[in-house]
Amino acid sequence: MPDSDDFFVKFWGVRGSIACPGPETARYGGNTSTLQIRCGDHMLIFDAGTGLRYLGNELAKHGPVDTDIFLTHTHFDHICGVPFFVPLFIPANKIRIWAGHLGPAKLTIKQVLEDMMITPLFPVPPEIFGADVSYNDFSAGETLTPRPGVTLRTTELNHPDNATGYRIDFAGKSICYLTDTQHVIDQPDQKILELVEGADLMIYDSTYTDKEFPARSDWGHSTWQEGVRLANAANVKTFVVFHHDPDHTDGFMDRVAKDVEKARPGSVVAQEGMVLHP
Repeated sequence: MPDSDDFFVKFWGVRGSIACPGPETARYGGNTSTLQIRCGDHMLIFDAGTGLRYLGNELAKHGPVDTDIFLTHTHFDHICGVPFFVPLFIPANKIRIWAGHLGPAKLTIKQVLEDMMITPLFPVPPEIFGADVSYNDFSAGETLTPRPGVTLRTTELNHPDNATGYRIDFAGKSICYLTDTQHVIDQPDQKILELVEGADLMIYDSTYTDKEFPARSDWGHSTWQEGVRLANAANVKTFVVFHHDPDHTDGFMDRVAKDVEKARPGSVVAQEGMVLHP
């Protein structure tokens, strides 16, 4: 039987919108969204922000890589790490890239990445990749079984150009990853509530505070307070604040950490390098 101790998430990028390295963001991190989730012998990657470069450099030190990259969506802060992911250039590796949000636009993930890696935006196309790379499109709402014993339930998220939320179930435990998504005040997202019901970890788009939100209510993001409300309503064990606004310094995030701990004890504010077990 799989051991739940071998199920964990490591954060390689926790920031939203644009990378913001520097002394004011050094503790929480300035790289954009990248998660590594270990499910026993299997490794899954969620999103391909600037943190993907650092993850790739580490993976390249340890031999052949066989992994899946699941994208929430294809805004640049979530895919800009793809051309700098070293394992894509190594012939012994097998990498499967997945997206569930492009159907309404009548696009494929292969087309989107080809359009990103095209002159004069980028000097080389995806054809330069040496690894065995496959491109896989699905529709948000489907349930996937990418590896034995690993189940991914998915749902649509409310975000410009669409996005996909994920629930990863393994060895009797669950991790939910929900970014980028925009909530409606006083109208909890029923699709999200259904997906995260009883989850062990819920990583949620907490770009803003409720105080900031009215001026940004159509920007495609949510608040840590809405994350608390969803976690409470769905009986989530641990809520994780994620997708930090690039203008939120370490000092600001320290205040968020204190406020969210007061609102829902045991909650966590994601930091680069952090490892969490469900």
